[in-house]
Amino acid sequence: MIFDALAAEAIHDPARLRELYEQPSPLVQRKQVDHLHDAARRFIGCSSLVFVSTADADGNCDATPRGGPPGFVAVLDERTLAVPDATGNRRLDSLHNIAATGKAGLLFVVPGREATLRVNGRACVSADPRLLERLTPVGKPPRTAIVVSADEVYGHCPKAFLRGSAWRPAQWLPADATPSSAEITLSHVGDPSLTLDHIVAAEEESLRLRYE
Repeated sequence: MIFDALAAEAIHDPARLRELYEQPSPLVQRKQVDHLHDAARRFIGCSSLVFVSTADADGNCDATPRGGPPGFVAVLDERTLAVPDATGNRRLDSLHNIAATGKAGLLFVVPGREATLRVNGRACVSADPRLLERLTPVGKPPRTAIVVSADEVYGHCPKAFLRGSAWRPAQWLPADATPSSAEITLSHVGDPSLTLDHIVAAEEESLRLRYE
């Protein structure tokens, strides 16, 4: 495999890795804090999309998007926030990982804005009804919520969104240039009894029920 060949010659020494890059600027080094300051709270209140990164006890990684109306993630105090677990595919990958390791990393996104906010820290899965009753931006209270206590909070450089033209429709690919969600699912399942129409219908039904 290509990976194995490259991994054999990969960089494993952090000091050697640092030699390949300049030091971060003093401003970059100072912008990380350990609490949700006013600007961070306001940004989270505008965010309708957050990416949740976790790993299990063996280091197997996972990243998943969570969405809702702006402010669907609740800031509980200067260190703590809660992400409601809205109806999904019920694999519970993120929740299993958090239960195993007690850690999570979050990347908050505001559509149309290049700036993002990163929050990393201790995490747990809560089913406390007093908390869940507060987390109803997508309808009824969720079954659980991801609760994160911030250890690291900092604004992330917008260069990735600028380079990727994320919010520039004129530079987006046409819809038929990429495989659809249904096409990807069909290729992964590998069941000859299923057709693309079957997958499309199942996805449409799932989305319809999710928004009712």
